[in-house]
Amino acid sequence: MEERAAHHVQSLERGLAVIRAFNTGAPELTLSDVARVTGLTRAAARRFLLTLTDLGYVRTDGKYFSLTARVLELGYAFLSSMTLPEVAQPHLERLSAEVHESSSVSVLEGADIVYVARVAVSRIMTVTINVGTRFPAHATSMGHVLLAGLDRAALESYLSSAVLDKLTARTLTEPGALRAELDVVREQGWALVDQELEEGLRSVAAPIRDRRGTVVAAVNVSTHASRTSRESVRDEMLPLLLAAAKRIEDDLAITPAQARRG
Repeated sequence: MEERAAHHVQSLERGLAVIRAFNTGAPELTLSDVARVTGLTRAAARRFLLTLTDLGYVRTDGKYFSLTARVLELGYAFLSSMTLPEVAQPHLERLSAEVHESSSVSVLEGADIVYVARVAVSRIMTVTINVGTRFPAHATSMGHVLLAGLDRAALESYLSSAVLDKLTARTLTEPGALRAELDVVREQGWALVDQELEEGLRSVAAPIRDRRGTVVAAVNVSTHASRTSRESVRDEMLPLLLAAAKRIEDDLAITPAQARRG
C-alpha cells in the first residue's frame, strides 16, 4: 500500500476520484458504477455523490448521476491563472485561417495531453475536442513534442509507467520504438503523427518554449488524411505552424507571469 504524507487528506482524494469517474464515455453513472470505478464502498460513494450534489457539482434523477457545468469552475481556476491560453488564442486563429484547418495548444499532464486553447475549423474526429479534452500523449503529435521535451529521467519514468494502448494499427506501442521516434522529434523540432490516434487523422505539432528554452506546451494543426497528404502537411502547413509557435513564444516571453518566473 502506498505510504501517504502526514498532510494527506484522504477524503479530498476520494472526492476528486468521484468527479474523475465521469468522462466522455461515461457521462452518467449509477451509484454502483461510481463505487466500482473509484474502488469506494457503496456507502462512501453515496456520501460523496450526495455531498457533490448539495454543492451543485453533480445532479441526479434518483438513479443516474452526472456532472453539472459548475465543475468547469475547477478547471477555469487553473486556466485563468495561465497566460498561455490567452496569449495563444489569436495566433491559433491566424494559423487556422492560413491553413484552413483546426489548430490547438496543449500541455502535458501525466500520460495525457490536455487541450488549453483551440480553434476548430471542421470536425474530423469521432469525438468533439474542447478545452480540457485529454488524449494519450503517445498517440498524438502534441504528445510526441511534449514527451520529447522531457529530461531523460522524466521520459524514462513515463515510458516505464504509461500504458501505451494500440488505438489504431499505426499507433506506436513499443517503448523502444516510441523512444526512437521521440529522438527524431527532438532533433528536428516538430512531430508528424499519421493516424495513430484515430484512422484518418493526420496532425503536425511544434513545441512552445519559455524564455529558458523549456518546452511548456505544444501547438498543432490537424487535418484529414483524405484531403491532405503527408507531403502537403510537411511542406505547406509545417512552416506556418513553426512561425505560429515562434510568435506564441515571443508573446509569452513578455507576459507578466513569464517575467515573474524568469
